[in-house]
Amino acid sequence: MCIFARFTKIVESLRYFIEIAFKGKNYHGWQIQPDAVSIQETLEGALSTLLREKIDIVGAGRTDAGVHAKQIFAHFDFPEVIELKELCYKLNSFLPKDIAINNIAHVKDDAHARFDATSRTYEYQICLEKNPFTIDFSYHLNQMPDLKKMNEAAKILLNYNDFQCFSKSKTDVKTYHCIITFAEWTLTDNKLLFTITADRFLRNMVRAIVGTLLEIGLGKLEVNDLHDIIKSKNRSEAGTSVPAEGLYLIRVTYPKELFI
Repeated sequence: MCIFARFTKIVESLRYFIEIAFKGKNYHGWQIQPDAVSIQETLEGALSTLLREKIDIVGAGRTDAGVHAKQIFAHFDFPEVIELKELCYKLNSFLPKDIAINNIAHVKDDAHARFDATSRTYEYQICLEKNPFTIDFSYHLNQMPDLKKMNEAAKILLNYNDFQCFSKSKTDVKTYHCIITFAEWTLTDNKLLFTITADRFLRNMVRAIVGTLLEIGLGKLEVNDLHDIIKSKNRSEAGTSVPAEGLYLIRVTYPKELFI
């Protein structure tokens, strides 16, 4: 079946959202990098081949090397109505096994995958036992931290909106303000899971937060030290960033009215 709708004439431009999931192990993050394979480059190559036109995509965020995504969106423009199910099927057949397209939707012409997102949710997974099947997809810790203290500290995050202390140095952001609406640790089947939701995140922010909360849980910092760390606006005051393989972008939300 042709991936273009047969009854549709050429129009100026139509915008589409793609819903994507991927394992980040084999990629140098989302954004195109010189001399390194990225998610963006791989997707753009597949779309350009199938649609027979150079396609540029804009993602909801820029995940770092090794970070995974259970749900992330990107948008692209194309001057024809597309048979969305057919394109989704062809993309999944064409792309590597560690990237999946879960949906493609027609959206309003000014919809933006990055700027129109109202919230993003990340998970960080920590395995508390040696497990060869999770080695590339979680951080392995050989001791149990104090979960109660880490959750007390996580609640403190909701009282602040300037998180420069958790941002990667030498970043080009205009503001370090983020609104965190949820942050919580849970323990299930010998696995620690940290879930955090905010309107936006800074580069390396979640991994730095997790590292700092772990230092509190392991007794290297006190719960109330987190106030001084955040107020310092100094990255060197916060904890060490945890490895990328335990981090997952799991949900990005948008206003319903964007979708046609």
